[in-house]
Amino acid sequence: MESMEPIVHQHKLFENLNYSGKALKNREFEKCSFKACDFSSSDFSGNRFTDCTFTGCNMGLMKLNQTTMDGIFFQECKLIGVNFNDCADLLFSVRFENCLLDYASFVSKKMSKASFKNSSLKSAIFSNATLNKAIFDNTDLQGAVFNRTNLQEANFITAYNFTIDPELNMVKRAKFSQQSLPGLLAKYDLQVSQ
Repeated sequence: MESMEPIVHQHKLFENLNYSGKALKNREFEKCSFKACDFSSSDFSGNRFTDCTFTGCNMGLMKLNQTTMDGIFFQECKLIGVNFNDCADLLFSVRFENCLLDYASFVSKKMSKASFKNSSLKSAIFSNATLNKAIFDNTDLQGAVFNRTNLQEANFITAYNFTIDPELNMVKRAKFSQQSLPGLLAKYDLQVSQ
């Protein structure tokens, strides 16, 4: 099993590690894979992750102050309450598949072309975020907050349980299904029937 203690890591597999509640700062991880690791409530501030994959990891309440996430893929991970808005803005690029992201925060993040697939984003916060061309595929957005969010050309066709005010958010050329119209008209208290 690989140790995470050295400063620079390239092309390494980290499996079944338990760093819950621990701090590991100012490390560089390039093209590394993390499988079934527990990073819940850990402090990974100042780290740099480039082209890395996290699979089946628990990362709930993880601290990511000024952490770089460039080309990161999260699959089947628990990321409850993670403040992604604390990550470094430069090169921020993430994709999520089958992830639990309830109560996560993406305030003011620039996330063009971000992908959320088969994931839960209940009560997630996207205020002031740039999500143009983002994809929300089969994603639960119940209680998610969109306020002054750039959603231009975003795809919500298979997303559900969302409420988005087109007057408060940029939605030009965004894609929605007919079933999602109530989520766009909620503030008007209209009765929409099928």
